[in-house]
Amino acid sequence: MFIGEYQHTIDQKGRLAVPAKFRQFLSKGAVVTKGLDDCLSLYTKDEWRKLAPKLASLPIAKANARAFARLMLAGAMDVEIDGQGRMLIPEYLRQYSNLKKKVVITGLYNRFEIWDEIKWNKYKKGTESKSADIAEALGELGV
Repeated sequence: MFIGEYQHTIDQKGRLAVPAKFRQFLSKGAVVTKGLDDCLSLYTKDEWRKLAPKLASLPIAKANARAFARLMLAGAMDVEIDGQGRMLIPEYLRQYSNLKKKVVITGLYNRFEIWDEIKWNKYKKGTESKSADIAEALGELGV
């Protein structure tokens, strides 16, 4: 289970240290892909095997379904954790999410997201200011 918020840096080669408590879940490798809101999403191989067929089965006749499947599937890349607990984030994904040096890793139960620190702080501040409205809307979903 991925939970929490962690600040890290990306080195000049594009390597990012994974929080130590997350590494055990990534021993079989992982998949990183373009996420929503200009971040990256990282899934364990097991979680990716559950998600990818759902994405591939979206109706190709629907433009939004095609676009979302392309975003997630074409944007995906296998990553491995090295002996020092780092993974290499491909250049095209660093560009997509505007990752420079300071990043935030946010645990979201079955995945974690990788954010540019400035974008994350702006997003978090905006979301926190609307938390009551968000909670009320989600109440209809049983949350």
